[in-house]
Amino acid sequence: MTIVAEGSTGTNENRGGPIGLLLVALPVFLVCWLVIWPIISAVMRTLWLTSETGEKRFSTETYQFFFSDPYSLSNLSLTLWTTCVCALLLLLVCLPIALYLRFSTSKVAAYVQGLAIFPMFVPSIILSFAFIRVLGPNGTVDLLLNAASLPKMRSPYLTPWGPVIGLVWDNIPLTVLILLAGLGSVSNQAIEAARDVGAGKLAVLWHIILPRIVNSILVAISFAVLGIFSAFTLPYILGPAAPELIGPFMQRTFRDLYDPINAITQAVITFGFCIVFGLFYVRSVAKNRAP
Repeated sequence: MTIVAEGSTGTNENRGGPIGLLLVALPVFLVCWLVIWPIISAVMRTLWLTSETGEKRFSTETYQFFFSDPYSLSNLSLTLWTTCVCALLLLLVCLPIALYLRFSTSKVAAYVQGLAIFPMFVPSIILSFAFIRVLGPNGTVDLLLNAASLPKMRSPYLTPWGPVIGLVWDNIPLTVLILLAGLGSVSNQAIEAARDVGAGKLAVLWHIILPRIVNSILVAISFAVLGIFSAFTLPYILGPAAPELIGPFMQRTFRDLYDPINAITQAVITFGFCIVFGLFYVRSVAKNRAP
């Protein structure tokens, strides 16, 4: 036991030694160069503006314009609404799938897992046009309803629900995998012990399973929110022209309106919302690594 303890101590000391620092130096440099510096540069460009005379001056007018412009606020509201709805639907859809995959011993579970992960291998552009062919005007669903002499369905295509359906379907694989990994920490012995004392399925879910996967749920929601905020293809093809999600809004401001400063301002504001959800992930990782 003494030998093991001494070896363990030496390993812990080496983690903070020169070799350990050298191994993480390149990744940290790349993160600072490709992530941290562009963020700082974007914030500085939106706060230090160039006047007509070429002088630099501190100003928050781009942010004042964004938060006073009705169209910008409607786009931000639609983005937040889409994010909240997608996060809720992902949790309602993926948690039962993950629970089934974790505790099922049936051979069908393998096929269910394959179907749940399948969207990961479908590009967003193909998903978009498949959505249009199935749920769009005169799509497959409309043709089947017409053949059955049923009323025509109102298509979610080019409505706020179009990106919601596409983004939920696109984020199912990652959400299921994260929840499934969290459910791996739930032991069968704990569930059997709870059942032995008379706990029902809902009691086991509420008191045994959910408390142990709270961090996994937060991580899954954080990844989904970050992906939805940065999505472009699905909102651009399936969403309405106005209001629009923040991704297409930034692209149109930068490319069509030739207004890079306001586009960068929109990106900084988007980053401000995303960093809140990113902190949930960082907190979860730090909590799991705490001794």
